[in-house]
Amino acid sequence: MSLYQMRKFVAPEFIFGVSSRRRVGYYARNLMARRVLIVSDPGVMAAGCLKDVQADLTKVGIESVVFHALTPNPKDHEVMAGAAFYAREHCDLIVAVGGGSVMDCAKGIGIVHANGCHILAFEGVDQVAVPGPPLICIPTTAGTAADISQFCIVVNTQDRYKMAIISKTVVPDVALVDPETTLTMPPYLTACTGLDALTHAIEAYVSTASSPVVDVHALAAITLVWKNLEIAVAQPSDLMARENMLLGSLHAGLAFSNASLGAVHALAHSLGGFLDLPHGECNALLLEHVVRFNMDAATDRYAQIGQAMGLEMRGMTKNEQAKKITTELAALRKRVGIADSLTRRGVRSVDIPELAGHALNDACLVTNPRYTQLGDIKAIYGEAL
Repeated sequence: MSLYQMRKFVAPEFIFGVSSRRRVGYYARNLMARRVLIVSDPGVMAAGCLKDVQADLTKVGIESVVFHALTPNPKDHEVMAGAAFYAREHCDLIVAVGGGSVMDCAKGIGIVHANGCHILAFEGVDQVAVPGPPLICIPTTAGTAADISQFCIVVNTQDRYKMAIISKTVVPDVALVDPETTLTMPPYLTACTGLDALTHAIEAYVSTASSPVVDVHALAAITLVWKNLEIAVAQPSDLMARENMLLGSLHAGLAFSNASLGAVHALAHSLGGFLDLPHGECNALLLEHVVRFNMDAATDRYAQIGQAMGLEMRGMTKNEQAKKITTELAALRKRVGIADSLTRRGVRSVDIPELAGHALNDACLVTNPRYTQLGDIKAIYGEAL
């Protein structure tokens, strides 16, 4: 009898390495593009990441237009505006150049255009009937791994929460994963996105949908992020640290895209949509509390996570292991500049019922290792205040 359940592993074609972004013209031409919609944001444009992409497309005779009317944590109305722009400009391929917000917006634009309905219609698992147009992603942060995942996260502005769209139709066709694009990230963004990658890997490893293939990527990601995040924050121009962080993010993406996530992300999606906070910051502030909550349900798995973090775990009781891991996670968060608590970011105890209600309905909660009820979610938010 097999020890393992059958699992499907999904990943796009990707190129990892310095200057890989310069292959965009080659791939756009292979995908028969004539007119490309480049999705980006003002910060990425100011950093100069767009010029090379436009030049490389022009070099192979492909026209391009730019949509940049989006904000961090892409909103439903921004996706709809982008889809209208895509149709108006008669585009036939999308290139996303930016962080997770840009790539999620690009995914949303594609599926709205292909299906002719509102972005809110796709919430949940496998709700996208028709795949979007071809999508090439060039990530400029090391954390979200939206460039390789089957996740698309968009803010429902009316109800103030982030909804998860999970579908193989939003896996990009090609990801050009180039460490040079991350050199312009400021330290706080480096910290937030790095802790997002760490959370992806930890949650994928303890997920109820994990598999032996996922495990390899999750543990590799934990080790890479743990060894390199502080260097990347303190020395932004250290290309080796940047390369290792982006590789860690890639490994974490391959893990969570196939094993899904857990309570940290369910609570972070609700929190980030409610207060429009950076996603990685939300994860960082919740991670240690969820690990403590989950520990009894996945003790051996968390012990292996501790070992990947370089911690000495032998001979410890469950409680000692939990304390060691959560203490180290909290210490890393503070060392890279993500200090204080949810209270300092404007969360009040009276907000918890609304936050918990949205978190309870998040698709990521399904694969959390410990069954999680509304009261549990309220308690975790309370601890993080």
